Amino acid sequence: MSSENLAGKGLATRIIHAGAAPDPSTGAIMTPIFQTSTYVQTAPGQHKGYEYARSQNPTRKALEEAYAILENGKYGLAFSSGVAATDAVIKLMNPGDEVIAASDMYGGTYRLFTKIFEKFGIKFIYVDTTSVDNIKAVVTSNTKLIWLETPTNPLMNITDIAAVSEVAKAAGALLCVDNTFASPYLQNPIDFGADIVMHSATKYLGGHSDVIQGCLAMNDHELREKLYLIQKSCGAVPGPMDCFLVLRGIKTLHVRMRQHCENGILIANWLRNHPKVAKVYWPGFEDNAGYAIAKKQMRGFGGMISFTLKDESIEAANKVLSATKIFSLAESLGGVESLINHPASMTHASIPREERIKNGLSDGLIRLSVGIEDAVDLIADLEQAIG
Repeated sequence: MSSENLAGKGLATRIIHAGAAPDPSTGAIMTPIFQTSTYVQTAPGQHKGYEYARSQNPTRKALEEAYAILENGKYGLAFSSGVAATDAVIKLMNPGDEVIAASDMYGGTYRLFTKIFEKFGIKFIYVDTTSVDNIKAVVTSNTKLIWLETPTNPLMNITDIAAVSEVAKAAGALLCVDNTFASPYLQNPIDFGADIVMHSATKYLGGHSDVIQGCLAMNDHELREKLYLIQKSCGAVPGPMDCFLVLRGIKTLHVRMRQHCENGILIANWLRNHPKVAKVYWPGFEDNAGYAIAKKQMRGFGGMISFTLKDESIEAANKVLSATKIFSLAESLGGVESLINHPASMTHASIPREERIKNGLSDGLIRLSVGIEDAVDLIADLEQAIG
């Protein structure tokens, strides 16, 4: 269904019908998987809008329309992974440009910035973005992009998107928000002034741990054309089967997110009251430094939780990580099943230890992706693992 027809509809209605229209040739209610590499033309340059599958594919087109609708944007672009989507945004930069990024961020993004793009003359400046003043302090005439995560991975820090948007606009810089942890169900950064929204669609959008994909959403047509040129020219595009899987996953995003949030509330509070737990990182606590901002820009607090034990040794953390029976020890997040993760050795291992420690990511930090199983079983599993 088109964005025009969905205008003013409720969130669940938009999620289910975003990008979906019956196939005109058969009436199929699900978008077909157009498993083709090329398209027949009636004459040179005369075609039905599709020339070559790296540039266009009908299954991908439906998904890209869905991405735009979900993020209250006009345009969506699908990529082969979240990192590929991030890569496309940084390719908007030129040598000498500066990018301000969160000091607490996904390790794969940090690796991309430092190991790949720094050598091309792009400068990355890392600050605690929870304070807008920290961002203002490092803005220069060369600042061309501000890159945010909110909530951050893995410390769940919250940044005021609207406030940072004002700083970006005053500097003539783009603002891109990695919205993976919140999902479009909980947060829409474009509504608060973001120019680009990025997702690892592998996570909550796909929702079933069976596909790798990334996406961007935006409002500006010129920006869309620049990013589409990068997508088409560099070729980091998802296949039609992957697009079909994410389209299928999106249809249940709202019901899954409701359960992720419900379970997250129960587990965050249970952990906070556990005698062996030192600290719980979750933005839904009223005494959390980012709570008021999270309440303003989010519709819920999600199912991502990190915590540390009072016994700060790596051995104590490893005991818990290895003892769970329902929480699976694995990288990634956002699937229907619950996962437990050790950021220092897994998702954030590419960040030097001194940098991790400086930013509050200790060796003993444990990250949970709370799934949609019965909360009582998840709590019992953590109880037996923590002891």
